[in-house]
Amino acid sequence: MTDFMNYDVFTKNQWRDFYQAASVPLTQASLKQIKAFNDQISVQDVQDIYIPLIHYLGLLIKHFDQWQNSKAAFLRQPTRHVPYIIGIAGSVAVGKSTTARLLKVLMNHFFADQRIEMITTDGFLYSTSELKRRGLLARKGFPESYDMKALIKFLNDVKSGKPLMEVPVYSHKVYDIVPNEVQEIVQPDVLIVEGINTLQLPSTEQIYVSDFTDFSIYVDARPKLIETWYLDRFKALLKLAAGDPENYYHSYTKMPEAEAVAAAENIWLTIDLPNLEDYILPTRNRADMIIHKADQHIIDQVMLRKS
Repeated sequence: MTDFMNYDVFTKNQWRDFYQAASVPLTQASLKQIKAFNDQISVQDVQDIYIPLIHYLGLLIKHFDQWQNSKAAFLRQPTRHVPYIIGIAGSVAVGKSTTARLLKVLMNHFFADQRIEMITTDGFLYSTSELKRRGLLARKGFPESYDMKALIKFLNDVKSGKPLMEVPVYSHKVYDIVPNEVQEIVQPDVLIVEGINTLQLPSTEQIYVSDFTDFSIYVDARPKLIETWYLDRFKALLKLAAGDPENYYHSYTKMPEAEAVAAAENIWLTIDLPNLEDYILPTRNRADMIIHKADQHIIDQVMLRKS
């Protein structure tokens, strides 16, 4: 618990009781369309964890907007609407994208007058061909495999109020950047940025992603649990890839399942776990909030930074 000395730690029940004035605008069926592949979430979790979180974020955003107006008045500058950026970090397979998508859906519902956008930093990974050229293919997902200069420029453009921005699109199906395809971002009121590197401090840049985020969330779980979820997801992906030669995972379906799973275990042990231990987990205590998961992706604790 010494790792969380600067956090107020709340059980699920404690956090739930902070705000229950709104009902969940979702059904279990609609949640299936939101959650990441092989992730798990229930309507009850949404009610207990995410509804209070949305209300808390509403308070933060209101205060943020008031401060921007006060600052502009003090500096005798025209008032300018500054987008609020939420960063979501954590390991692969921990459920970051589910958290990001769920926040977007709920914010669209409860903050209907605001434009909510979401991106994943996967779009700023170098393409497979570029990773090969740089000799970084075995380091994919590590800090140096991202075009941080482009990501930081994008975030600066968001904060500066640029009317239209384009983000490269990454496909988990082909495991690469999709050529000539972009996601358009149009002057958001709130931008959700999801990715393993949203709290990292890359040595190649003087400005960091976290310099642009106004509130950050780290989705946490024990590494051994994450490994289990990672392998479960891999097995499920094999089934989807069986009849699709264009799928990145299709080549694994050509070998016995035990051999394919052993290969995935090796990837976890040699790439994803070292990345978690060396670069992702050390950023956890930089987050404003930590959402901790236990078995079956059940959220059991919420930790909120004291200062």
